[in-house]
Amino acid sequence: MILSFFDQFMSPTHLGIPLIALALSLPWVLIPTPTNRWLNNRLLTLQGWFINRFTQQLMLPINLGGHKWAVLLTALMLLLITLNLLGLLPYTFTPTTQLSLNMGLAVPLWLATVIIGMRNQPTAALGHLLPEGTPVPLIPVLIIIETISLFIRPLALGVRLTANLTAGHLLIQLIATAAFVLLPMMPTVAILTSTVLFLLTLLEVAVAMIQAYVFVLLLSLYLQENV
Repeated sequence: MILSFFDQFMSPTHLGIPLIALALSLPWVLIPTPTNRWLNNRLLTLQGWFINRFTQQLMLPINLGGHKWAVLLTALMLLLITLNLLGLLPYTFTPTTQLSLNMGLAVPLWLATVIIGMRNQPTAALGHLLPEGTPVPLIPVLIIIETISLFIRPLALGVRLTANLTAGHLLIQLIATAAFVLLPMMPTVAILTSTVLFLLTLLEVAVAMIQAYVFVLLLSLYLQENV
């Protein structure tokens, strides 16, 4: 049976039960937890250093009021990186290729930053809709444009993550299929194609980490505007 290239993005089910909740919860089991010992092993030390450095860089431009989000944004970063990297393994499912999941993460967090801005500093939050020094005839048009751009932010967050991961998985599958088909006919070309596949896989590992970082970084920028 010939399968479509997009079948890999279908949510897995078993006996009619969706397994996406299992796919979301299992990555947390792989993250090592600190122990009660005086000295941790190398993996825990490296993990702690990475989390500390990331949190410092993320919270550096944000006011003290926004530091309450440090745990949430760091946990989201770890979740997205783990899901993206595990999705590159063979015979696995990547939940972050589902637009519904990414929008489910983007919309509530973006809406929380907007609500915080409206509650703490409504004048400054509404002031972002109208740049300073705008000519009077352009005021209604600019308010409409800025409002539309504000509501497009969560859509851009979810679509960016989905599109980048989906495109990478499709490229890997296309090149892997080409290498498999060319192997009996043109072994030299198949070896070159496999080399390209290896390099593309390394690139996708970088993309998986970068996209998770960009997702959290943009959320922190939206938070910075409203805190």
